[in-house]
Amino acid sequence: MKIILKDNIDNLGFKDEIVTVKNGYARNFLIPRGLANLATTSALKVHEENLKQRAVKDKKVKDEALKTAEALKTATIVVGAKAGENGKIFGSVNTIQLAEAIEKLGITIDKKYIKIKGEAIKALGSYEADVRLHKDVEASFKFDVVEDK
Repeated sequence: MKIILKDNIDNLGFKDEIVTVKNGYARNFLIPRGLANLATTSALKVHEENLKQRAVKDKKVKDEALKTAEALKTATIVVGAKAGENGKIFGSVNTIQLAEAIEKLGITIDKKYIKIKGEAIKALGSYEADVRLHKDVEASFKFDVVEDK
């Protein structure tokens, strides 16, 4: 069954994409929750017209996302954490703390779009993470975990 997504859905697609899913998934989950519409011929025509009108706005948003990606690559991001004597952190560093550290630099990123590479961060050091800023723009950046005093 073809549907038009109304929102970004992990492992399925982005807003305004036309995707094919199983009938039950569409009828029992996506459509009742308002996450998708059935892709009928009239809905597809309306969808196409909306995409044309939104193309200019989307270009501005994409350009802004590219600027943010460049700023993240050059930024020095530092996350503070309480650590023991041998550099082992009490707990672990997560995307919430990383989003807060990025926000201190004046860049606002939603924590759900940040993915930390590798396993959980449980020691001081330098690490890398990915962030999805736009459906076409992803960026990798490095950050340091230092001892919080």
